Amino acid sequence: MIKASVIGGTGYAGQELIRILMRHPEVEIVTVGSRSYAGQKFSDIYGNYENIMNHVCEVADIKELAEKSDVVFLALPHGIASKMVTEEILMQTKIIDLGADFRLKDIDIYEDWYNTEHHNKSLLKEAVYGLCELHRDDIRDARLIANPGCYTTCSILSLAPLVKNDLIDINSIIIDAKSGVTGAGRGMVQTSMYSECNESIKAYKIGEHRHTPEIEQELGLFNGKNFNLLFTPHLVPMNRGILALSYATLTKSIAINELQELYKDFYKDEYFVRLTGDRMPETRWVKGSNYCDIGLKIDTRTNHVVIVGAIDNLIKGAAGQAVQNMNIVFDLDEKTGIDFIADFPI
Repeated sequence: MIKASVIGGTGYAGQELIRILMRHPEVEIVTVGSRSYAGQKFSDIYGNYENIMNHVCEVADIKELAEKSDVVFLALPHGIASKMVTEEILMQTKIIDLGADFRLKDIDIYEDWYNTEHHNKSLLKEAVYGLCELHRDDIRDARLIANPGCYTTCSILSLAPLVKNDLIDINSIIIDAKSGVTGAGRGMVQTSMYSECNESIKAYKIGEHRHTPEIEQELGLFNGKNFNLLFTPHLVPMNRGILALSYATLTKSIAINELQELYKDFYKDEYFVRLTGDRMPETRWVKGSNYCDIGLKIDTRTNHVVIVGAIDNLIKGAAGQAVQNMNIVFDLDEKTGIDFIADFPI
C-alpha cells in the first residue's frame, strides 16, 4: 500500500483529494494536516465522512510526514510550499504540490505574478510540471511534481495540438474561461458568498490572472517561442466546473474534419481526454470526473478556430490530476481510483 499524507486537507481541493484517496485500492491515508482545524475530527468538518473516516486533523510537520509517507500532497496557498520542500524531504518521499510554487520555471516571472518571494530556487529546475498528458515520461521519475492549475489544465489541453502543428498565430490566442465558485477556495471571501455571486456572472483579474504565464510557458514548449496571450476568467454561480473557450487565427486553411482527426491522433492514447465531435462540451458532463472534454469549430468567415474545453476544477483541475500523477509515479494503472463517471443530475 502507498502511504499518503495530505497537508491542507480541509480546503475544497484537499477534501476532494482525500475523498479520492479513500476509494483508491492501493492507498492508505496516514495523516490529514490542517492548521486551521487542528485537533478536530475530519468528519466533524465534512459530515459526509461520518462513520467512514476517523482521522483527526493535526498541525503536520513535513519532516515527520516524509519519514512515514511514500507521498505527501500539498494543498496550500502559494508561497508556503517553497519554504517547506527541501532536498532532505525529497530524499525520503515524493511531493505532489497542488499549489503554484513549482509550476513556473522562471523565478522572476513567479515573483512578479505572485508578488511574493520564492524560497527554493534550486528545486525549480528539478520540479516536473504535472500535466500528465504532456509530461508523462518526466513524471515517472519525478520526486517533486507541480500539479497544474485548473484554468491552465483546460486551456493547455484545448490548444496544444494547434500550437504543436503550427496551425495558429500564437499571439492571437484569446482564452475566455468560466469557473465555479469552488475555484476561489473555502475561505470566507466576500466575492464568493452566495448573495454576492448568485444570479450574476463577472469577469475578474482581467489581464493579470496568475495562470496566464503558466499557459504561456507550457504552450511555448511546443515551438520554443515567447508569446503573449489574452486570458480572461469569469466567476459563474455554480459550485464546480470550468468551461474555457479559446480563440485563435488560423495560419493555414484546414477543414473541420481534418482538424478533428488531428486532435484524435494527438490524444489517441489519452483516456481522460474526450473529443466531443459535433456536440460542444458542457460542465455537467464532466462534473465529478477526471475527464477533459474538447470540442472544435472553425469560423471560416473570420478565419478563426474556436476550441471549447470543459473540466471539473476540483478533480481534473486539482485532486484527480494529483492522483493521476501519483499513479504514474508508482507505476499503477493511470485510471486507478479516478475512473468514475460524471454525476448527473446533481
